[in-house]
Amino acid sequence: MKIAYLGAGAWGFCLASLLASKGYEIVSWTRNAALARQLNENNEHPHLQGHRRLDGMLFTTDLAEALSDADLIVEAVTTAGFRSVLESISQINTPHCPIVITSKGIEQNSGLILPEVAIEIFGEDVRSLIGILSGPSYAQEVIKGLPTSVVGTAYDSNTMLAICEAFTTKTFRVYPNSDIKGVAYGGALKNIIAIACGISEGLGFGYSSKAALMTRGLHEIRKLALAKGSKSETLSGLSGMGDVCLTCGSLISRNSRFGYLLAQGMTPKEAEKKIEMVVEGAYTCMSALQISRELNVSMPITEMVYKIIYEEMPPMEAVTRLMQRTIKEEHL
Repeated sequence: MKIAYLGAGAWGFCLASLLASKGYEIVSWTRNAALARQLNENNEHPHLQGHRRLDGMLFTTDLAEALSDADLIVEAVTTAGFRSVLESISQINTPHCPIVITSKGIEQNSGLILPEVAIEIFGEDVRSLIGILSGPSYAQEVIKGLPTSVVGTAYDSNTMLAICEAFTTKTFRVYPNSDIKGVAYGGALKNIIAIACGISEGLGFGYSSKAALMTRGLHEIRKLALAKGSKSETLSGLSGMGDVCLTCGSLISRNSRFGYLLAQGMTPKEAEKKIEMVVEGAYTCMSALQISRELNVSMPITEMVYKIIYEEMPPMEAVTRLMQRTIKEEHL
């Protein structure tokens, strides 16, 4: 099987390596010519030290070359760049093979989750080919073969099972889940809560504070996801609670680290520059707040994260506002 992998960041390189380890032919596309050249010369990935490309992996800046005769397309680009990459694909050819989305986000202004963006670009005829791989997973751990469990989902059950089969290894377990909306919203929204947890840690707060943020944050995620037609049980699974636990629990997460640096006094631009990777939660925060206001869904943690990032609210003031909110009975 030939797999076209779009994106050669840490997560893209990690999953491309996992697929190559199963004997698949991998042609990875990136806009970064220097990175493609570096990886083709068998040097290690800049964000995954000690890990070099495997046999069967090729890196190219030619999108048509990557897509040619592909049996599976996997993407790992930024949410902000997702639409433009798919539009470039559509100009070459309409896909006739499964498309696996591994990015986690919600498009700004349109409010669309990424599989909905794909349908808007490729048309309804391609809906049955679109799926998602999501769940609690760090590239640094997966590429080492540490035991990891995620979910595979799609609009079509056959596509969903094909995704699970393609990615499952002895150490990377992929559970099928038919709730594509719930998987998409869980994966996207947990990044916002991770920023909040990073801010909490940067301010010197303890585990009790983080536990409260994670629990109430998951409640926010569930409320918005349910309002958009997701299943509640999905948000209690790997792509919901599982991803919240991982991303919020460690500064390995770029989103948590971003929040930590904000609490230390850096501006959003300074923090993202230091991390050297895109912080998806900062992008999705704006999208989530737009949707929550349209649907009249209260998301106080998301709103405070937005105000810190985009309105320069001091983090301690945001904490004070959250703690002074009227207390209501807990409903989950």
